Amino acid sequence: MKKIALAACAAFAMTVPAVAADMPTKAKRMAAPPPPAWDIAFGSAIASDYVFRGITQSNGHASASAYFEPRYKINPNLELYAGIAGASISFPNRPSAEVDFYGGIRPTFGKLALDLGFIYYWYPGGECFHGTAAFCARGVALPNTNVIKADTSFWEFYAKATYAITDAFSVGAGVAYSDSVLNSGADGVYFSGNAKYTFPAFANGVQAYASGEVGHWSIGTSDSFYSIAGTPGSPGINYKDYTHWNVGFGWTWKVFTVDLRYHDTDLSKGDCNAFTSDHTASGTTHVTAINVGGVGSNWCSGRFVAKLSADLTVNTNLK
Repeated sequence: MKKIALAACAAFAMTVPAVAADMPTKAKRMAAPPPPAWDIAFGSAIASDYVFRGITQSNGHASASAYFEPRYKINPNLELYAGIAGASISFPNRPSAEVDFYGGIRPTFGKLALDLGFIYYWYPGGECFHGTAAFCARGVALPNTNVIKADTSFWEFYAKATYAITDAFSVGAGVAYSDSVLNSGADGVYFSGNAKYTFPAFANGVQAYASGEVGHWSIGTSDSFYSIAGTPGSPGINYKDYTHWNVGFGWTWKVFTVDLRYHDTDLSKGDCNAFTSDHTASGTTHVTAINVGGVGSNWCSGRFVAKLSADLTVNTNLK
């Protein structure tokens, strides 16, 4: 009997590990929940100047801006977005503001991030200035003889790409197309390239970066509203293609960014005036093929811009 009891005990002891191995273990961690599909990005900024593709949009004065952008992730590598943004400006036709409506898709492929979308630049509340009543009911040009339509709103399709060479260094490129830049009747194709290096963060969370951009805007011929007899492209104006660049550095802390940047273009003051219809342009010596009156604008000249911005997302900053 003793031998039978010992044998039974041994057999039971041998089966316990096998049974335990088949049982689910509680030590395994539960899978992390997927990130929320919906998110909202929003923010605001104040800058000493609002510069777009090398040209001031605020007549060299300070500008405030804000944006609101809902986002939806179809999967971790594909995001849809739409947004609205606004900025204070100072245009010759006196619109109340710039309001941008935009949307698109952002796919990622490893280190490559793409952004394909559409944007509409809306400038509400503008006035018409032209010395000919056939173009403007009042038949009055700007004091410096420049002319501009009441509505300068226009749209663009755009495509952008950013490639992370390392965690700290990235490069990018972009292209945009419009059939009527600033509602002038002139089509435009814009190309750009950029690079950014991000330095290691300090112990207090501040992280510095340096970046730069070069862009080229190829612009066609305007409609007859901007016609000047005897100029290239007449009865419109064959606007001057131009290149712009900027370089600067900044730092981020939590949701805040400070950016210090220098901008410049290769446009002469005369060709700048022909493109912008700058209401502050003056002089008579800046004569070019498309600016026969000689009025010159500083809007395309080199300038330093300081900008403070705050950028947040609901899922990251408000939870």
